[in-house]
Formats: sequence, structure tokens, C-alpha cells
Amino acid sequence: MSLYLGIDTSNYTTSVAVFDDETGEIIQQKKLLPVREGQLGLRQSDAVFHHTAQLHTLFERLAASADTKKIVAVGASARPRPVDGSYMPCFTVGENTAKILAAALQVPFFAFSHQEGHIAAALYGAGRPDLLNKTFIAFHVSGGTTEAVLAQGFGHGFHCRKIAGTLDLNAGQAVDRVGLMLGLSFPCGMELERLALQNDEPVKTRPTLKGSDCCLSGVENLCQKLQREGKSKPYIAAYCLDYIRRALDGMTERLLLDYGELPLVYAGGVMSNTIIKNSFKEKYNACFAPPVYSADNAAGVAYLTYQKSNDTGA
Repeated sequence: MSLYLGIDTSNYTTSVAVFDDETGEIIQQKKLLPVREGQLGLRQSDAVFHHTAQLHTLFERLAASADTKKIVAVGASARPRPVDGSYMPCFTVGENTAKILAAALQVPFFAFSHQEGHIAAALYGAGRPDLLNKTFIAFHVSGGTTEAVLAQGFGHGFHCRKIAGTLDLNAGQAVDRVGLMLGLSFPCGMELERLALQNDEPVKTRPTLKGSDCCLSGVENLCQKLQREGKSKPYIAAYCLDYIRRALDGMTERLLLDYGELPLVYAGGVMSNTIIKNSFKEKYNACFAPPVYSADNAAGVAYLTYQKSNDTGA
């Protein structure tokens, strides 16, 4: 048995994971970064500090449930996207820690992007390893990203070309802004979904689309208007999520027209929302990560580390 370690230090979550090549299972530990009540996210300097402060505790927990002496390779998210110039300071914490561990263990180190990790986690969770070597359309929808890429898998990573995205607000930002407006705790995704599921009124939204791109900033203003009009919190929550769902649906329809009937993969924290997920699964037979692998996590990085370590062409 060999273990492959992955580390991801995103702007919202510290996470570590190992892939077991004998069982095919992933063991992970993760922890959200602390955000003060009423605030939307963190500054990069604060994210770096909190990752540095809490990463070692996650390793201790991981070591309690996995034999870390059997780690044969270490990988980390070193940048947000697999494109030139992509950079975010918080990823340096995970990358540098991974390099130190790899040197101490005398095993290979591999760098990936956060986006590749999200896509790989979705493929692993959906049981679609075949797409690691195929072309497909991948949506990455979270607090920091709302875009679709044409992904070409090459066994242990992806060439990604952006083909659609938001022209203003990210979907996760819209969820958190509306959630805080309704008195929910950041990050607001799970609480907003629970609130929306309590709604029993019909909801009809008409998001703004420009070609295959979307505009999401309007939903915050519309939800504020609904609040002034006295609409219930469950109705406003349902309106926000339906607006995002319809926007992503319109983007998907346009991309399938432009690029043909390619497989569809949806990753990122927003795509763990069951209202959106169930709608798209029924309509498009799309691949989704299970909730445990949807939000920021190191699972996909651990899986890619295993794939690259065992790729004879790597």
C-alpha cells in the first residue's frame, strides 16, 4: 500500500488528504478559515496567517487515521488556475509545506492548480476517471470563481481554456451577500439552501446573459428589493438560488450549441447545492462531486498526485 498526499490552502479552507492506492479511498481533513461575523471573506494576508496557524493540526489529525510513513509522493495547489500568470498568496503556504515534506521524506513533489484539484475531485467522486484523458466542459463555480473551461485531460492534469464566465459577481459571492442580508453566517451556502427549501411560493427569475457569459450582480439588488417589499426569507433565498441556477443553465445550453454534446462536469462549492445539482443531473446527466468533495478540498490534489506518480510519461 502506498499513500499520495495532497495539500490545498485556498482563500476559504485549509485541507490535507491522502489517496490510498490499495483501496482507492481518500482520507481528508479540512477546516474553514475563521471569518469575523458580518464579514465577506478574508484578506490574503489574513488567509496566509490562518493557513500557517492551522495546517499542522490537520496533519496531526490525518496522521491519526492514516499511516503517513507510507507516503510516496506529495502534491499541492500552487496557483488558482492552470494558466500563465495565475497567482494568489494563500497557495504559497500549502506549496512550501508540501515541498518541505517531500524533501524530508525524500519523495517527489508535484504542483497543480486549485481548479485542477476541483475538477479531479469531481471526477473521482462521480466515478468518471475516464475523463482524465478526454475533452469535456467543466464548470468551476465558487466564491472566487464562476467560469466554464474547455478541459483536455492528459492523465494527471488538465489543459483548461476559459470559454464562459461571469462578467461581474461570482456565484458564491452572490450567495454570501444575500445570505448575510438575511442574517445567515458566512459562508452562507448551506444555510441559504436550507432556507430556500422551506419556500412554498412559485419563483420566477430572468438572469442576464450575454452570449455564453452571465451577469450575477443584479441578483443582490433584486433580493434587496424583495426584502423591502416584505417577501419572506425562504422566498428570497429561493429566488437567489433560482437566479443562479437559471444563469448557469443558460450558459450550459449555449456552450453545448457552440462546442457540441461534450460531457459536462460541475465543481466548486456552489455546485454542492442540491436544488441546482438535481436540476442539472436530470437535464444534462452531468457529473457532480459529492458534497464532501465539492467545496475547497485537497482530495483532487491527492488523486492527481497519485495519477502523476504512476504515469510513466510524467
